[in-house]
Amino acid sequence: MFTKVDPAAPEGFFEAEAAGLAWLAAASGVPCVKVERVASDTIELEELRSTRPSREAARRFGELLARTHSAGAPAFGSPPDGWQGLCYIGRREMPVVEHSAWSDFYPQERVRPYAEQAVARGNLSADGFQLVQRACDLIQSGIFDDGEPPARLHGDLWSGNVMWTPTGVVVIDPAAHGGHRETDLAMLVLFGAPFLDDILAGYDDAAPLAPGWHQRVPIHQMFPLAVHAVGHGPSYGRELERAARAVLQLGAGTAS
Repeated sequence: MFTKVDPAAPEGFFEAEAAGLAWLAAASGVPCVKVERVASDTIELEELRSTRPSREAARRFGELLARTHSAGAPAFGSPPDGWQGLCYIGRREMPVVEHSAWSDFYPQERVRPYAEQAVARGNLSADGFQLVQRACDLIQSGIFDDGEPPARLHGDLWSGNVMWTPTGVVVIDPAAHGGHRETDLAMLVLFGAPFLDDILAGYDDAAPLAPGWHQRVPIHQMFPLAVHAVGHGPSYGRELERAARAVLQLGAGTAS
């Protein structure tokens, strides 16, 4: 058993984690760590044995991640089924507001709230914030909408939450919600993962990605970069600015 204890945990913190794991597991895609017990200050999880990553396991992970995403969500921004409390990414509250259009949901609920906090903490400059605002406005114009339905996202899919076990990848610590499937993939790209190319190839074989998804990666990286800019310093603020510039350049190319 692996136990996490925090007497000062925010309201619903561990319960939201358990709800997210259950929702993701219900997709019968990527295996999730099993929850044995959850309380307001504690969560007990099965203890996972680790092993070395392999190309075969990476490709299978990609295939199963596609299956998880395809299980879908009621709307963009939906919380895990049955969960009515607060949601979190790391220890930060994550807005739970449902939208029918990704172009409304993503800038309003996943980028702007954290960019505003980053400015308040001095980790994103005023000029940088204006760039982010312009990029958000461009996204909200619908120029990047592609008609994809809401996917069932892990939501915090960096390599530290991808556990390589003897039976394959098992995911932990989600920020589960309904979103665009490219957002999970962009986070894997941002922070890197063993055999990343094989993960992406397995995914694309199982659920082909729309053409040009690599060019759209900066759009979907704005969310994790904005979150990190709040609590991890100005370097992430600068990376968020970089992503915003790339989004604006991509938009100019799309418009032409």
